[in-house]
Amino acid sequence: MPEVIDLHSHVLPGLDDGVRTLDEAVALVRAAAAEGVTVLAATPHVRDDYPTTPAAAAAQLTAVREAVRAAGVPVDVIAGGELDLEWLPRLADDELLQLAYGGTRAVLLEFPEGAWPRALEPALDRVARLGLVPVLAHPERNRSVQERPELLRQLVSAGAIVQLTAASVAGHVGRSARACSRALLDRGLAHLLASDAHGPHLRPYALREAVDALGDVRVAASLVQDGPAAVLAGERPVAQKRGTRRRWFGLG
Repeated sequence: MPEVIDLHSHVLPGLDDGVRTLDEAVALVRAAAAEGVTVLAATPHVRDDYPTTPAAAAAQLTAVREAVRAAGVPVDVIAGGELDLEWLPRLADDELLQLAYGGTRAVLLEFPEGAWPRALEPALDRVARLGLVPVLAHPERNRSVQERPELLRQLVSAGAIVQLTAASVAGHVGRSARACSRALLDRGLAHLLASDAHGPHLRPYALREAVDALGDVRVAASLVQDGPAAVLAGERPVAQKRGTRRRWFGLG
């Protein structure tokens, strides 16, 4: 089975609306391993209702890594954070750097589900000034993007990386998100596919299902293998465009 890198999960217990205990964290990592994941980014919410600090995230990451190792699950859990656009001004530069994906200059920004975010432009300016690369989490769930997928083209041209959520591609969060995911892929405006897994109390771990729904070997491999590997290597992933429908036997 191909090795998969998942750059979005809420696997640090007690920090947000993700897993609540270490046992749940290990269960989530086991589910990831069953889908072929070998690297899983822990990206807790950093926002008004969950004001996660880098220190708190680091402490819980250590605990989860130790628990996963003790359980014998062959997945490397790495650091990260999912940063709310409006919370960004409250973070000092060093805090923002600490919440980037472990050892990289890429930072995951939470794209809201309502209207086009007014805080997006200043957030992107701040990230750029620090030499960071913005990864946009689940923009396919945003109402404005659903109405006009081309809104993302300028952001992608400027260097933003688009991360789709598996549940959207698989149809678990509504027809609009699923249709928008496909529209972005049809336009070559998506780079990554991630689980955004929150644990057993929310929704199933759907990476395998999403990959099968894509049905394109080249696109699927890039979204869950080559693309995230490039991000972790400090390189820019290639935006993907769907082609002929084919089954990816490794994860199908």
